[in-house]
Amino acid sequence: MRHRRVHEVPGQRLQGCVAAPAGIRHRCREMSSSTAFRPAWWLPSPHAQTFAGRYMRPRAAVPLERRRIGTPDGDFLDLDYAPEPSPGAPVVVLLHGLEGSTRRGYMSEMFRQLFVRGLRGVGMNFRGCGGEPNRVARFYHSGETGDLAHVVAELRGRHPGRSIGAAGFSLGGNVLLKHLGERGHDAGIAAAVAVSVPYDLAGCSVRLSSGLPGRVYGSHFLRALRRKVRAKRRLLDGIVDVERALAARTLRDYDDELTAPLHSFSGAEDYYDRADVRRHLPNIRVPTLLVQSSDDPFLPRGALPEAAVAANPHITVAFTDRGGHLGFVEGTLPWRRRFWAERMAASFLAGRLS
Repeated sequence: MRHRRVHEVPGQRLQGCVAAPAGIRHRCREMSSSTAFRPAWWLPSPHAQTFAGRYMRPRAAVPLERRRIGTPDGDFLDLDYAPEPSPGAPVVVLLHGLEGSTRRGYMSEMFRQLFVRGLRGVGMNFRGCGGEPNRVARFYHSGETGDLAHVVAELRGRHPGRSIGAAGFSLGGNVLLKHLGERGHDAGIAAAVAVSVPYDLAGCSVRLSSGLPGRVYGSHFLRALRRKVRAKRRLLDGIVDVERALAARTLRDYDDELTAPLHSFSGAEDYYDRADVRRHLPNIRVPTLLVQSSDDPFLPRGALPEAAVAANPHITVAFTDRGGHLGFVEGTLPWRRRFWAERMAASFLAGRLS
């Protein structure tokens, strides 16, 4: 897939991209008619796109082989390897979203899209997300990049000489971009893609506790998080107030009662501020594609990092008007659906890693 870098005139719109606010000269790669996102007409709202993206993507598109690696603190991480399309194929680390795993539909579709382009996907299950509770009290969170750095180093050691890429979805995208910004040229990753990133974590926590749709999304995440707290109560007692964490009614309350004290933040606001990826975008030094919909129901209005992106020539954007959160479903009919974000992400990585 070939692109031509262009500068958008303020107020105009490139195919498939959201127009930049007045005064910002927004760097974007021009999409051809074959790559612009065409949202399915039968999914008219961002919530329809979001739910269709979750429930209509195929599962187990490629077989996965699990390998467990240790961590410096005595815990473990489960990595799921897709088949190798050819000897010496580039490797792409895949990072899932909040309370997801490598078995999520968007991960499965990404494994498939990578494989057909000659890239080998390696899915990283965040701690406790691989089907078994992790061994230590700590969990994972939006700002924790040490585990990703550990996995990248592991892969570079196991596959010397191969190009390493990465793709992150939702929370996984936040982790990936923060890793890239913290480490600059030393990130160990040659190219990256981040899809549906929760820019403005504090604002996202408000969106996921406000209004009926927001509360539905937030409650879904809280139920999954509570199950993990109950499974690890023995490890957590004495470190956090487990009963208060289980009684949390919103994600912000949960982060205040568990995420923050367990991971050395003074509170939810401190956690959101220090994990906010927008401050790290200017320091990214590898080719990076951001795929994001302006109607993402998790994202507060105005959260797209237009100015930071415009100032960094290493970043390419595919900002769309529609697509929901991890939706991006195309197709003239439901049984002919296609998934645009993974196709764009895999093509971008193949063009830079092959």
